[in-house]
Amino acid sequence: MEALKQLFRQWSGADPLRVEKLAGAGSNRVYYRLYADPAQTASADGDARPQCVIGCVGTSADENRAFVYLSRHFAARQLPVPQILAVSDDGRRYLQTDLGTTSLFDLLRRGREAGGQYDDNERALLAKTIRELPRLQVLGAEGLDWSVCYPQPEFDAMNVMFDLNYFKYCFLKSQGTDFHEVHLEHDFQQLARDLTADQSCYAFMYRDFQARNVMMEQSEGDVESPFFIDYQGGRRGPFYYDVASFLWQASAKYPAELRRELISEYYEALSSTVDSMKSTDLVVPSREKFDERLQLFVLFRTLQVLGAYGFRGYFERKKHFIESIPPALVNLKELLAAGACSSYPYLEEVLSGLTPSLSGQKGSCNVLNNQSEGGEKRLVVRVFSFSYKKGIPADESGNGGGYVFDCRSTHNPGRYEPYKQLTGLDAPVIQFLENDGEITTFLESVYRLADAHVERYIQRGFTSLMFSFGCTGGQHRSVYSAQHLAEHLHHKYGIEVCLCHREQGLTQHFPATAPSISAR
Repeated sequence: MEALKQLFRQWSGADPLRVEKLAGAGSNRVYYRLYADPAQTASADGDARPQCVIGCVGTSADENRAFVYLSRHFAARQLPVPQILAVSDDGRRYLQTDLGTTSLFDLLRRGREAGGQYDDNERALLAKTIRELPRLQVLGAEGLDWSVCYPQPEFDAMNVMFDLNYFKYCFLKSQGTDFHEVHLEHDFQQLARDLTADQSCYAFMYRDFQARNVMMEQSEGDVESPFFIDYQGGRRGPFYYDVASFLWQASAKYPAELRRELISEYYEALSSTVDSMKSTDLVVPSREKFDERLQLFVLFRTLQVLGAYGFRGYFERKKHFIESIPPALVNLKELLAAGACSSYPYLEEVLSGLTPSLSGQKGSCNVLNNQSEGGEKRLVVRVFSFSYKKGIPADESGNGGGYVFDCRSTHNPGRYEPYKQLTGLDAPVIQFLENDGEITTFLESVYRLADAHVERYIQRGFTSLMFSFGCTGGQHRSVYSAQHLAEHLHHKYGIEVCLCHREQGLTQHFPATAPSISAR
């Protein structure tokens, strides 16, 4: 922090009046808003300096170098990006102009929360933004030194395989999905070849083009104009990728007809931009070919983001990414229905196995077809954690519900500051609860009751049983209890267990390892 203040001092000639840390997202870069003393905002040449700027502290000098270079290159071509004001000698810190606090994502909140019912104003903002994208891609590529791009200069098969394996290890395996490694790898390699086969569409590929990375500044007449940020991972690559990234952003819930309108806006702007260039190797295909190729990149982008959501959500436990998984799976289900994966039969088979149980609403544990592959009956146990403030979980089986256990009589770690941001899955909370002992005594009684019920259900050929654990916030005690009961039942009986931590947006599937009911 002190080094960033020093950079500000070198640039402005005075210390910042105050500094505020900005909310983080998915990267390790840390951003601050630095405010200047109004009395110190006039520069030596008489021009007024901005009263606040954005300071970035990054762990990678190469990543910062890429952003600084790209920003200066784009600004020289009068593209809507922040201006770089100062860079530290070691390259790990820089200052840029402040584009305000309103992103396109913020301005689309109403339509997003209405389930994708965007009004005329929101649609106009989307159209304006996506029409600006080809200018950044095409004009921005002109004269660009690709060797500066981070971490590599070009989208290639290695990029594709890296992201597909990210999906395999951080999403598929975290879901407990069973698959044949060699067959899946074969389809991955074919998909990589198909994605990189045509380089006539290669321009500047933003790589993370989404509504959160578009800041909306008000110009004359209070008209919002889009400005682009966070393109430090950009490189030479296919222009389709950014369209897929933007229009199939999982949480946006853009309806199909709006996507079609925006694709038409983009295609028209791309054609116009390429036609205006004096010299370019870019080729804009026919609209039919464009739509066909775009679908391929939508498939790839969907797998890529599921890998990222799996890592950031399941492993780093970041709520925003966990909440993005169900709508991303809805996108995947639509792609499969449209035949986007028909050229990759084994991948299609694996993905088709994901969508029936995972593409519902957040927190849903939708296992209603309680049969084995051979058509035999099986017992499926569903275990929930929840907050009493938000109501007891609904029983999707139609059986009217099962056991509901109230954990509020036990010692609550959420009352203490060190545990407030953690859950019952985190080691410090687990240690607190087990050292205290109340929760373990509570669960001993639960285990006895649950074991007797599961054994009786297996004997009688029943197929659905539900256990729910509630506490005040659905964060500590109920999460700990639900997790431990699910693991206990699966380990002891080998039955299928579907676990849902409703308020955390987390689900976990424990597949059956024991014979089905009728085989016993």
